[in-house]
Amino acid sequence: MATSQGAEVRLTGICRSYGDAQVVSDVNLRASGGEILALLGPSGCGKTTTLRMIAGLVQPSAGEITIDGASVTGLPVHRRNLGMLFQNYALFPHLTVLENVAFGLTMRGVSRAETARLALQALDLVRLTGFGDRMPAALSGGQQQRVAMARAIVYRPRVLLLDEPFGALDKKLREEMQIELRQLCNELGLTTILVTHDQEEALVLADQIAVMRGGCIEQVAAARAIYERPVSHFVADFIGTSNFLPAGIVERTGGRTVLRNAQGLVFESTVANDFTAQDRVAVAIRPESVKLTPGVAPAAANTLTGTIRRSLFKGQIISVWMEIGEGTEIVVSVPIEQAGTTKPEPGEVWTARWSQERTLVVREQ
Repeated sequence: MATSQGAEVRLTGICRSYGDAQVVSDVNLRASGGEILALLGPSGCGKTTTLRMIAGLVQPSAGEITIDGASVTGLPVHRRNLGMLFQNYALFPHLTVLENVAFGLTMRGVSRAETARLALQALDLVRLTGFGDRMPAALSGGQQQRVAMARAIVYRPRVLLLDEPFGALDKKLREEMQIELRQLCNELGLTTILVTHDQEEALVLADQIAVMRGGCIEQVAAARAIYERPVSHFVADFIGTSNFLPAGIVERTGGRTVLRNAQGLVFESTVANDFTAQDRVAVAIRPESVKLTPGVAPAAANTLTGTIRRSLFKGQIISVWMEIGEGTEIVVSVPIEQAGTTKPEPGEVWTARWSQERTLVVREQ
């Protein structure tokens, strides 16, 4: 199958209301040609409705959707030339694997010989060569997912839409399929828009991640950037795990932000941000960014002393909860190698430190 040239997809001011309830509000997004864009957020945030508007299954109440600069806002589904794969694979149980894959081509009036050729190519791409004569009921969940993928790409769409495509698979198979999907989309050059509530899935698959909340876009950034430089409490908490310490900005000089909390603790950050002293912000620290040492250390920026309350073994790391005063706890990820020699025990006093480069400043909720 020849490599496709993925199309640019652009959403401008997209809204969708049901009566007085606005499900999607003023969404502006761009997926570049060949890019994988993930719409990430909790249930009810509007991500699936947004995807369905791109597909043409739902009409926007306002705004415009374009594919390579041409408006498709009012076009029906069958005129948008999009590949779609949803959590429910919706395979036809009475058709063979090959017939399922070929169905879309048959409906488009493609010749029988060309249909067979393209369907076999699609099965080869998803590593199901030789499975064409089998029935869907004879396949595993992962194999059924591959059949659905082959059916979605067989007519060479320039855009692929995925709605929670791995939700029905177990964890190990889901991880395997994520890697396979990423490789396939890259190989075909498909522009791919993925809906998921799984942060790890978004980080593995996506070039860009759009975090949605309450029908709006909270932040759009590259996968690594959105993890390392979240702009808000919500994003930092949804993408990974963070400790949050409310604080106010007291100084900004030469790319360095100095903050102080109500207890007088000082924090310093060299992570880029656009906040001012008038903004309500918090310091966010990832558990893996914190280093623990036993005992009390002199007061310094990005340093906390507290009492170990509990720990939880998680394989390669031990999660440690440390109370730092007035009922406030932070969680620290201690590598198992370190814990083997200096494991924090409940009741002990330890000191937590982290670097300026790992001190995130985020908009408070």
